[in-house]
Amino acid sequence: MLMKRLIVCLDIRGGKVTKGARFVGNVEVGDPVELAARYYREGADELVFYDITASAEKRPIDIEAVRRVAREIFIPYTVGGGIGSVEDMRAALLAGADKVSLNSLAVRNPELLAEGAREFGGQCVILGLDSKRRHGDARFPSGCEVVIHGGRTPTGLDVVEWARRAVELGVGEICLNSIDADGVKEGYDLDITRKVSEAVAVPVIASGGAGNVGHVRDAYVLGRADAALIASMAHLDGDSCRKIKAELREMGVPTRK
Repeated sequence: MLMKRLIVCLDIRGGKVTKGARFVGNVEVGDPVELAARYYREGADELVFYDITASAEKRPIDIEAVRRVAREIFIPYTVGGGIGSVEDMRAALLAGADKVSLNSLAVRNPELLAEGAREFGGQCVILGLDSKRRHGDARFPSGCEVVIHGGRTPTGLDVVEWARRAVELGVGEICLNSIDADGVKEGYDLDITRKVSEAVAVPVIASGGAGNVGHVRDAYVLGRADAALIASMAHLDGDSCRKIKAELREMGVPTRK
């Protein structure tokens, strides 16, 4: 088994890190700069910064907040939300991001993924994909539909088909978030995680649902994810990434020390 990554997600709204369940009921949990520095010290392999209302509010990402966080950490750093052009991508990368994540705006303009990959390399472009279960609906062979705008807008796209299309366009990684599992701390959606991981030849990050170390292990082993994203475990439960990774190693999952 290849070395697995543990990533902490900061969902930003109104300048603060927030956490909810299934994309609703968000509560503030802290300052993004302070939390980013803390998670970096505690052993996170990577950090993700999502400006979660930027696309719905039709505004660009909070670039100054991106810059402030970048000054505090020295690990791979992904930013997303409100990135709708190559110029937006360039601004985020110049502000200190290592990768940019495109979600809602990529569905509306898929060519943006290809433009970003050509300009900056596929390793810098991540597809953020929010998945909603639609079991029994023949329109979605994978059993899940792509939804955008924070889960508010269905797209009619099958999750696996969209993931394959994004890879064809040049993305170097996929962050797959299950809306059904998000924030409820009952485990990742392993079925769709495995289907996407098996369908594409780029790394897949499992997101949405981690409540304990066993859930993280299952994302790697049963979901075949290359990385796992956590939020509640870090923000609300106070679990340090160093402790989580040590427990994973005891379970036989190779992680970075």
